[in-house]
Amino acid sequence: MQNAAPTLRLEGVAKSFGPVAALRSGTLVVQPGTIHALVGENGAGKSTLVKIVGGVHRRDAGVVELDGEPVDFSGPAEAKAAGVAVIHQEPASFPDLTVAENIYLGREPLGRFRRIDRRVMRAGTRQLFRDLGVDLDPDRPAEGLSIADQQIVEIAKAISLDARLLVMDEPTAALSAVEVRRLFAVARGLRDAGHAVVFISHRLDEVADLCDTVTVMRDGEHVSTDAVADVTAGDLVRRMVGRAVADLYPKVPSTPGEVVLRVEGLESTGTFHDVSFDVRAGEIVGLAGLVGAGRSEIARAVFGVDRYDAGRVVVGGRTLRPGDPTAAIAAGLALVPEDRRLEGLVTESSVARNVSAVSRRRLARLGILLPDAEARLARDWSGRLAVKAGALDAVATTMSGGNQQKVVLAKWLATGPKVLIVDEPTRGIDVGTKAEVHRLLSTLAAEGLAVLMISSELPEVLGMADRVLVVREGRIAAELSRAEATPEVVMRAATPGAAGQEGAA
Repeated sequence: MQNAAPTLRLEGVAKSFGPVAALRSGTLVVQPGTIHALVGENGAGKSTLVKIVGGVHRRDAGVVELDGEPVDFSGPAEAKAAGVAVIHQEPASFPDLTVAENIYLGREPLGRFRRIDRRVMRAGTRQLFRDLGVDLDPDRPAEGLSIADQQIVEIAKAISLDARLLVMDEPTAALSAVEVRRLFAVARGLRDAGHAVVFISHRLDEVADLCDTVTVMRDGEHVSTDAVADVTAGDLVRRMVGRAVADLYPKVPSTPGEVVLRVEGLESTGTFHDVSFDVRAGEIVGLAGLVGAGRSEIARAVFGVDRYDAGRVVVGGRTLRPGDPTAAIAAGLALVPEDRRLEGLVTESSVARNVSAVSRRRLARLGILLPDAEARLARDWSGRLAVKAGALDAVATTMSGGNQQKVVLAKWLATGPKVLIVDEPTRGIDVGTKAEVHRLLSTLAAEGLAVLMISSELPEVLGMADRVLVVREGRIAAELSRAEATPEVVMRAATPGAAGQEGAA
């Protein structure tokens, strides 16, 4: 295999979405008969690179080759026809069809009178599963299949289509230990049969166990490619987070006061477990962790959007009813959600109407909203947050992402909260507006507001938080002071398997 052309070669691949450069210089070379890990922090550009390989996006610049031949896929069907298969974390099977029907969908074998030959289809499916070393019934309905079995079905489908390159995107995130072992056995079998496999994972212990080569990406660029045997988990962590905290994170000194928010033993079956922490007046507590660790789910449960099975949430000494956002707001909680467009704004409404959305009851007289009171509130908070809009009646959907985020912040700050929960406060906004949001959060904390901040951007957490709670697989894995929270320490606590290998660093 050493003299063969790489199954996949990307060099200098770039992709932007408007002014946002999602991929600046993507470089990846995958040899046949190997398992190649692709790792990087959230937002490193891995997903964009995979979508280019899979035909979902077209590159703006750079080289993409498959088996030495240049390719430029115009869609997923073209990529699939060329031998590329992307196995997603949660595949989408057709639940009303059998396993065999899902595998052969759209290309069913035909017998006499052009009828579907189900005997041939079942036999072919059984052979695929034998080759993969798994035992699944071809006649079983796809409905009710576990995530692990759905992944196996997708792999079998890819092999039946003569896929030369299989990309596994976070395939183990929802699997049990037994299911992970079976998936790894299948991946090794694919490698030994000459297929090229790209394995994307945050779990560094899995990378060490399964993969031959590892490529690190950071900030949309290629950082390094090495044989897995030549690097430690510590090396990979340092390369994944090798950024300095700069002036983007202005920090106003503050002295934490009394505990305003206390979370005790919060439990949600299958989502998070025994979560306990507190937030004091005048401090910013950061919730760090990998995507899927449970950070947003914890915040939603604290605020009452989602119910929980055990534990309690106390705000200012008052225990909140589970699953009751109205009670949470009355107690002084505010939540700026992760998705500002879907959950934070009514995009077809005006700035004034959005800012006043949670405060209308106190702006009304005899149940009638007073327009002058609404306008004063919106003008006050829009001015304090420097919202750039032509007028208060400007429609939110016409505004930039940064100004939309400021409107969502204004809406919640207008309620006069004791605790502000912000989930991904600067996602998708420009650098200048990021600094404004950071300065605002820091100033609010200095004025006595308790802030719980969730962010997938590690520099943001390190630059803004007085304390960092690291969430790993639904549990608080570490609590770190500002001085203790270095990039390496946080990533090691957040990454399953990293702590156990660090001794080799």
